[in-house]
Amino acid sequence: MPSSELLLHLPKTDLHVHLDGSLRLPTLIELARARGVALPSETEEGLNALVFKPQYSSLEEYLTGFGLTCAVLQDAEALERAAYELAWDNLNEHVYYVEPRFAPQLHMRPGFGYAEVLRAVNRGLERAQREHNDSEAVRAGRLPGFHYGIIVCAMRMFTPEFSAWFARLFDTLSESPEEQLHAAAALELARASVRARDELGLPIVAFDLAGHEAGYPAMRYNDAFRYAHAHFLKKTVHAGEAYGPESIYQAISTLNADRIGHGFHLFSPELIRDEEVEDRDRYVRDLAEFIADRRVTLEVCITSNLQTNPRIGAAQNHTFRKMLDAGLSATLCTDNRLVSHTTVTRELELAVRTFKMTDKEIRNTLIYGFKRSFFPGTYLEKRAWVRSIINHYDSVLARYTPIGG
Repeated sequence: MPSSELLLHLPKTDLHVHLDGSLRLPTLIELARARGVALPSETEEGLNALVFKPQYSSLEEYLTGFGLTCAVLQDAEALERAAYELAWDNLNEHVYYVEPRFAPQLHMRPGFGYAEVLRAVNRGLERAQREHNDSEAVRAGRLPGFHYGIIVCAMRMFTPEFSAWFARLFDTLSESPEEQLHAAAALELARASVRARDELGLPIVAFDLAGHEAGYPAMRYNDAFRYAHAHFLKKTVHAGEAYGPESIYQAISTLNADRIGHGFHLFSPELIRDEEVEDRDRYVRDLAEFIADRRVTLEVCITSNLQTNPRIGAAQNHTFRKMLDAGLSATLCTDNRLVSHTTVTRELELAVRTFKMTDKEIRNTLIYGFKRSFFPGTYLEKRAWVRSIINHYDSVLARYTPIGG
């Protein structure tokens, strides 16, 4: 089995990491104190006991901590700091590409709109990138350069309490059904994201759909994803986390998803709700083959899934092994570094030890992250970059005990 030191130094990605779920805990406490945000505890131990727990009863409980993190991320300084620290937390474990995602509308208010929010996050990421890429180790070719792309999240559902922007939307469209508000907010975000990419030059690489999955079907947000698709903005969708295989199929067929966030319930025929599906086992097999053939990458978050779905029980019951055996394109991600108390290296080590991953499976899983990233450059630039990462991967292997398997 590979050593922990080797797993730490192998080049990695994180394609599914929420900015507002990945603050450093001391930073959360410091920002809350400076901004007058009340916390249930002002100590790390207290917050871990009351909010950021080892285990949660459901996805809904898991998401409650975001009310605190979002409350302190309501200005440019806080957003820039969170993004900067997230980049360095990744760099310190040899993660050379990240795609932080977040919902800009959770941080907006009059006078602090899409452009201000996105620019603040980009400044933090860009500053960390510049510091690393200007280092002697990178210039000498001993370490790869660091790159990133920003993913914007539309919310499947929200209430006026979610943010000042959402409250204003409810006031403005007071006679509209909530599902129309959800659709309108998503479409507004898609338009703003394309504009930020094309006119402001920001590395907005993809559009996502996040939040409560059950009860909020993908087709409700079709206009937003059609707009993103028409403007060549890539798509990833949270699906198969708290709902069954049909949610994954809808994300791919209705929203043209290039990647799937989580996908844990891909192999759960018992969760299929469509009464017209007579052979549920075949539906699952066909869906898995469809995903494998199209190379729709699954952004797997093992620790997060264990926390939000207690029925899984233990890591060995996670469907990641089935994904590997089916030849799916799957890569390991953190989801939320703070809320799940994890890192990319920890997720990798958990998977390697639990599922007895072979050298080929480890290599494929890590390299898929780079190949299936939404790299904010040209196709030829991405090919050259991936080749440099593979060369670095091999050089790391040469310095440590080879992976067995």
